[in-house]
Parts: sequence; C-alpha cells; structure tokens
Amino acid sequence: MTTTIELCGLELYGHHGVEPEERESGQRFLLDLRLEPSAPPTVDRIEDVVDYREVVSCVREAFEVEDVQLLETLAGSIADALLARFPLASVEVRVRKPDVRLQVPVAYSAVTVLRHS
Repeated sequence: MTTTIELCGLELYGHHGVEPEERESGQRFLLDLRLEPSAPPTVDRIEDVVDYREVVSCVREAFEVEDVQLLETLAGSIADALLARFPLASVEVRVRKPDVRLQVPVAYSAVTVLRHS
C-alpha cells in the first residue's frame, strides 16, 4: 500500500531569482509537495505519521536559508531538507513563480524536483 501526502499552493515570499529586481524586491513563490512516507500509518496517531505542520516548518526553514538564483536549486534544497528530516521514501517539490516577467505573457514558471531516499 502506498500513501501520498500532498500540500499544494503553499505561498512564501522570497528574494530568489536571477534578475537584480527579483533579488531586491522579492516575489511570491507557490510550492506543491508530494510526499511518500517510508511506511503507511498503522494507527490513528499524529505522532506516528508525517505531521503537515512540521513539513511546512521544514519547507520555510529551507526556503529562507539563503537567497538563490535558480528554481532548480531552491526546489532541490527543499527536497533534500524534507528527506533529511522525515521518514520518506520519496519527495516531489514543485516551485512556481506566478509573477514571472517574460517577453510574452505566461501564467507561471516552475521547476519540479523528485528525490528518493
């Protein structure tokens, strides 16, 4: 049996990006997480599962450690932090920039990183 935990649309504000204005002014980032615990829950106790509150705390810590240029770096750092802290078989982190400015209109730019333990 496989259990998947999803947290979608986690909104954080940061100063990540390649362009100087992104790093100076900051912008919104939306994160989507898919976590596969190493073992499915066997009892109905929060102490025996991956607690969403702790996941969000871990994501925020990894997000705020340092400003980076690339979404790939940011998503990878978050995925690595989650794998290091929780008993997970795999983690997928998608980081979206909804306010990205390109030469043509675009809904968002995104990078998805998949890591296995």
